[in-house]
Amino acid sequence: MTLKTTTRTSTSSVLAGLRSLVPHRALSFAEALRIADLQATRLRELTGATDDAFPEEAVAGLPRIRIVRRAIPTSGMSYWDGQEWIIALNSREPEARQRFTLLHEYKHIVDHGRADRLYTGTRNTDAEKQAEQAADYFAGCVLMSRVLVKRAWSCGHQTPEALADIFQVSPRAAEVRVAQLGLTDPAPRCQPAPSRTWRRGTPRRYFRKAPVPRPEWSIA
Repeated sequence: MTLKTTTRTSTSSVLAGLRSLVPHRALSFAEALRIADLQATRLRELTGATDDAFPEEAVAGLPRIRIVRRAIPTSGMSYWDGQEWIIALNSREPEARQRFTLLHEYKHIVDHGRADRLYTGTRNTDAEKQAEQAADYFAGCVLMSRVLVKRAWSCGHQTPEALADIFQVSPRAAEVRVAQLGLTDPAPRCQPAPSRTWRRGTPRRYFRKAPVPRPEWSIA
């Protein structure tokens, strides 16, 4: 693991540095995702995390951040207890899932006080769901850096299992991330409904069209 030693002054500015990337105006969701990508890159830079597998210590070592593991009913949660930010992870889930959840919850902390600018909602997706999708996307960008993934891909590591081993994520996470980077085609959430033929003499029936697959942001 390569993790540069940083002073308290520099580490205390990490959260401020990530938050400063958010413009003082309302953003489209596409812009919010670009900000999440920039924040992911900046987090690695500010913490000196250069290895393929992003170390938990890069977040755990930041001031006023405490990570706890408990048998909780969800994958994770984050909250301010009056003195520090608590990131609670589900101790019963696999390690790869916990690492993803850690970054997901950290994104919510980064967004604190700025969510109303980042996530304004649309006719089909409310602001809360956008915030969750952006947190998933941020986690994927941190755990599987664009530059590092493309380097691994060019070296012949082109299966979800191989990439999962390199970046210490789940194969599903690796599969979705390479699709986001345009290295493979994204897998649809569901298969199209089978075509049906109406025959003369049989009752007419009408079937709803299969939904158009949405982009898959959740990579857990």
